[in-house]
Amino acid sequence: MPIRTNRGRAAVYRSLWGWPMRSPRHLGASIVIFVLLVVALGVIIPKLLDRGPADPSAAGQTSASVQPTQVGQLPVSATSLPTKLPPPSNSAQAAPPQADAQLVAELWAENWIKPPPNNDVEKWLANLRPYTTEEFLAQMATIDPKNVPDKITEKVAPVRSTVSSADFRVGTDSGKVVITLIKLSPSNEWRVNSYTKAD
Repeated sequence: MPIRTNRGRAAVYRSLWGWPMRSPRHLGASIVIFVLLVVALGVIIPKLLDRGPADPSAAGQTSASVQPTQVGQLPVSATSLPTKLPPPSNSAQAAPPQADAQLVAELWAENWIKPPPNNDVEKWLANLRPYTTEEFLAQMATIDPKNVPDKITEKVAPVRSTVSSADFRVGTDSGKVVITLIKLSPSNEWRVNSYTKAD
């Protein structure tokens, strides 16, 4: 039967609260039950709190991407496409040919076609060293000076120029050649880095 009086309820509560104190066995069982209850709550509560969105930024993007639009207005997406290409870097910007770059190209061409005495490759490379990068000089060490043109038929003329590189065309008795120069850093000196036959 249900307990209908306050005195009856108090008696029930007293018996519940007094149960752990009736014997050491009851007290031990109460402590074990209390510890298990605390551990269970410590495991269950974090799991309940972690049921939100795993990535808050993703949730923010989703809410940002769904925006009310007005009539006659295009929807705005979260990620907009670029309207134009990014500006080129300084190293690729076209620039008028620099006089010191052309001078280096002319001096390199003159020493390139100049035959060394007794076909001395070391002497030939030594004459080219002040106007050539070390990397390209190592490649030229494999070239036989006998295979180099004998004379220049057309003056060195600019073909393409940027702030960090330049191409110059020169005519020889074996055909036209394009000489490529680069500006070294941090000295800002121009040096020949390659040459190719022109069409």
